[in-house]
Amino acid sequence: MNRLLALLLTLHLRVDARLRARDERGSVTTEHVLWAVAVIAIVGIVVAAIKAYVESQAGQIK
Repeated sequence: MNRLLALLLTLHLRVDARLRARDERGSVTTEHVLWAVAVIAIVGIVVAAIKAYVESQAGQIK
């Protein structure tokens, strides 16, 4: 009976370790995607600000 319990416990720990490893693998990808979205948003804001400035300065040319 003890051998059966030990076998079941070992099996459970191995499956649990594999599931945890799978959960952590996607976190790096998610982090990269979030950083990419943040960088794209910042670049979009900067481009919009520069475009507005250039257009306002171009309107003042005589």
